[in-house]
This record gives sequence, structure tokens and C-alpha cells, in this order.
Amino acid sequence: MESTMKELGDSASVLDLDPKTAVGGGVEDVYGEDFATEDQLITPWTVSVASGYSLLRDPRHNKGLAFTEKERDAHYLSGLLPPVVLSQQLQEKKLMNSIRQYQLPIQKYMAMMELEERNERLFYKLLIDNVEELLPVVYTPTVGEACQKYGSIFRRPQGLYISLKEKGRVLDVLKNWPERSIQVIVVTDGERILGLGDLGCQGMGIPVGKLSLYTALGGIRPSACLPITIDVGTNNEKLLNDEFYIGLKQRRATGQEYSELLHEFMSAVKQCYGEKVLIQFEDFANHNAFELLAKYRTSHLVFNDDIQGTASVVLAGVVSALKILGGSLADHKFLFLGAGEAGTGIAELIALEMSKRTNTPLEECRKRIYLVDSKGLIVKSRLESLQHFKQPWAHEHESVKTLLEAVNTLKPTVLIGASGMGKTFTKEVIEAMSSFNEKPLIMALSNPTSQAECTAEEAYTWSKGKAIFASGSPFDPVEYEGKVFVPGQGNNAYIFPGFGLGVVMSGAIRVHDDMLLAASEALAEQVTDAEYEKGLIYPPFSKIRKISAEIAAKVAAKAYELGLASRIPRPASLVKYAESCMYSPVYRNYR
Repeated sequence: MESTMKELGDSASVLDLDPKTAVGGGVEDVYGEDFATEDQLITPWTVSVASGYSLLRDPRHNKGLAFTEKERDAHYLSGLLPPVVLSQQLQEKKLMNSIRQYQLPIQKYMAMMELEERNERLFYKLLIDNVEELLPVVYTPTVGEACQKYGSIFRRPQGLYISLKEKGRVLDVLKNWPERSIQVIVVTDGERILGLGDLGCQGMGIPVGKLSLYTALGGIRPSACLPITIDVGTNNEKLLNDEFYIGLKQRRATGQEYSELLHEFMSAVKQCYGEKVLIQFEDFANHNAFELLAKYRTSHLVFNDDIQGTASVVLAGVVSALKILGGSLADHKFLFLGAGEAGTGIAELIALEMSKRTNTPLEECRKRIYLVDSKGLIVKSRLESLQHFKQPWAHEHESVKTLLEAVNTLKPTVLIGASGMGKTFTKEVIEAMSSFNEKPLIMALSNPTSQAECTAEEAYTWSKGKAIFASGSPFDPVEYEGKVFVPGQGNNAYIFPGFGLGVVMSGAIRVHDDMLLAASEALAEQVTDAEYEKGLIYPPFSKIRKISAEIAAKVAAKAYELGLASRIPRPASLVKYAESCMYSPVYRNYR
């Protein structure tokens, strides 16, 4: 976060910019596909006009059995398809029936990935129209299992793999990617995949999954998205000894060798794609995540979803929950289990919002927030042994060793889990939270489901129905003593797609903390009274495209306010402009 980052090193602000960088903006659509009406004729351009057998194997333009008889004649498809013509709606119905037949989530994941490789628009049509059902398949929790098995299920390359072998020629590797107009890159080095640890090169499932959501939920065009895995080796012994492992079989590079490759990559991205490509760091280990964000936030358009995206979606849930809890943000006391990039990132954004609302110094607001790590409560007496990103959270307090002891001593109103450790919110912890809170807010955010600090059923049962609960991975509704409780899902997918759209459509050249606060506030405003009645603190995912448009508009507005937007003139209605920029997966008619 900006305030934390200033303490970490370079004191430059993202507002200290060279005016020469403020050039053009918006969402580029080279062939006019998305500016055409759905009944307007377009041409399926690749290098040349795609026809015949090659057209059926081009996922961007393939429509399968939906090609009309006129299109089949015009594009040399006659005889290459059975005679029936199916509408996209019928194709969608058929495929959803097929996917629902699979018993295992990983089988559904593979079916969806195979569809994306075959028919891009149909893949996104399914995902958008069935988002609540398919989000857990293409994203958490199933993507975690997919990464663990990525070597075995690997079929067709998706994204770019940049390894130590390419050091010194990263720019050449980037130029091998067929698209030139890239607007969003999601990059990982695979060291800390969800709560599963070091999966090395197999972490590619995360950038691929994230970018499919940038398109489905935020409307960024698929051709403008680029997933990248930087392979510097792995310390996972199981992978190093696996004959089918797809990455470098060597210990993970560190220090100067690692920094040089990352710096070459960041420089090459700007050289290849320009100032306004959004680079999202994903699932880097703590020691690298904070350093990379601090190092590049003033020179590149960078965003760390684990630090900033998680923080933004959790802050939205907390702000939303105030309508049920009562009081202001500053009236509550927060206790975190987990003091890594997610925990400290969330804590910092809550403190920033508190500071903004009360006009109180940030340091004072931090005193309402306590963090517990593997060694206990973070306190002043531990200051010298703490990593730099934990130091702002070292308060004057006696030593406390366990979470339960911290709960009983501090009596927080909000308990947030970002530890990556399952089953750590025990019965005793939940009961303690419920003993001094009429409605304790409990957020078990670690992914995948197996790593959640507690389940929805445990939270509602052990609190005797008092808890307001949200989690990182989805849980089914829970019935307790005749009442049905619907758990909220504090999923980053609420924030990053809309945030990315706002950044791209405004032509923003840097990310500022106030843009993250704007995204949180926009999300919190989307929860209706009817949803609060069910105990929800997040809106349903079925409305996600509308939510993303609202978030994008607020983020873009803040970028203009801060002087970080380069798209001139500013659109009259940012919400309408956001909606007009969104990719539509509906089939186009070919001439």
C-alpha cells in the first residue's frame, strides 16, 4: 500500500509522474468487433481471413455448429460440419448439461479449459451466464487442484513461460506472443500458490484463471489479456523428482539472479506494450511481493491482488457489515490471524479508510488493528525480529502466544483469517468471540476450501447463529435452528475485474491507494436491504457485470480526480462508458 510502501524505501509518490507519459487511453478494439452491433457483419480476421478447416480451429472465431448455411458457403465450411445449425443458446444448454454430468470438479475444470481452446466466445458465454455455478470451477477452489496437477493435465500452452533460460532475451520472448495490444498481464513465479505453497511452473493455472475472470466479469477483451509464469525453479522436492514436471528442475533462484530477471521482465513489458499495461503480481512469496510492489509502483502500472485486491474486497465486506453491526469503522476493534501479504494489506487499507473517514492520523488508526502470526500477537517487544511489513503493527501490549488468548484479551468485534492454515478458528475461538459480541464478524478468507480457518457451518453453529460470516472460498447455505444463513464470499473476483476495467478505460498510468478505497466503497454500495436480511455482506455474483461496471466507474473517476488518467476527454457517463467497453461473448455474423 502507498503509506506502507513509503516506509519500506523509496519515498516517491505515484503522483510524481512525468507528464510525457499521459497519452491516449481506453480499450482498444483493433478490428471493430465490439463496436459493431450484434447483427452487423464483421470479418473473422487472423493474419488473413480465416476460412475452412483453419477457421474451425481458431478458437476466437470458431462457432462450431452455429455457423449459418450462408456462412458455411462463404467460408468454405460446407461438408466440414454436420448439416444441423444450432444457436449459441442451444450450444450453451448442451454443454452445461454435459459439464453437470461430471462428478469431480477437476473434470469440470478440464472440460471448461478444453472448451476455451476450441470456442472462446462459447466458453465466456457459459461462464458469464452461469457465473455462480462455474466460478468455483475455473477459479478457487478448483484452480488449486488444477495447479497441483498441471503437469498431468497440460494440453495446449496458455500464456507465456519465461524461465531463467530466457534471461537476457525476455523482450524477444514477449514478441513471440501473437497479440500486440496487451492491456492486462497477470504474472506469477509460482512460489506461494493459494495456500498450497511452491508449485513452480505449474502455477500457470492462476494467471490463466484470473484473466478468464478479467474477461467474463470485467469485460476486458480476451486478446488484450496475457498470462505469464516466471520460472526460476522450485523448492518443492516432489516436483523436482516428478518426471512429468513441466518446469525447470532446479532449486529456486534468489537474490541478484532473481532480481535481474524480474527487472528485465518489467522493462521489457513496458518496452513491448507501453506505459498503460496493467501488471498484476499474483501469488509471489511475501518477501518478494512487498519488494516488487514497492520497487515498481512509481515506474509501472502495477497491482498486487494478494496485498491490494484482497484488502479491497475485505474492506468492502467490513464497510457493508457496519449496517448490521452498527457503529462506524473506528468504533470496531480488528484482530487478524495471519500477518503476511494478505493480512497486512487488508489491515493497512482498513486503517487508511478509517483515517480518511475520521480525519485521524494513520498511525492512530492502526492502533485499532491487531495481528497474530505464528509466534503470537505482534507487539513492540518483538520489533527487532519482525519483517519490515509487520513492523507498523507492533503495538504496546504484553506478549500473547495464542489466538484464543488474543481474542480473550483484546475482545475484538471483527476476526479476520488470512493465515493459509485450515481449522484455526476453533470452537473455543468462535465461542469466545460470541460471548462478548452480539454479532461478531468472522471472515475466514484462506483458499482453497481445505485451508479455510473454519467452515460456514462451524461459524454459525458454534456462535449459535450470532456470527456474520464470510469466506474466501464458497460455502453452501447453512440451516441452524430453523433459520437459513447464507454465507458471504469475500472473493477477490468482486474487485480485480472491475478495478482492471476502470484502470484500462481511463488510461490510468499508475495505481493509487485511493483508487482501491473507491473500489471498496463501490462494492459495499451494491448490497441491497433484502441481501442484508439474509445476513449477506456481499452482493450475489449473478450481478457481477453490473457490479464491475460500477466499480470501474468509481476507480476511473478517482484516476481522473488524481490526475492519473490519460484518456481525454473524460466520458460524460463513466458507468455507461464502462458498460460499452465490456467484451460481449455473443457470436458475430461473418460476411
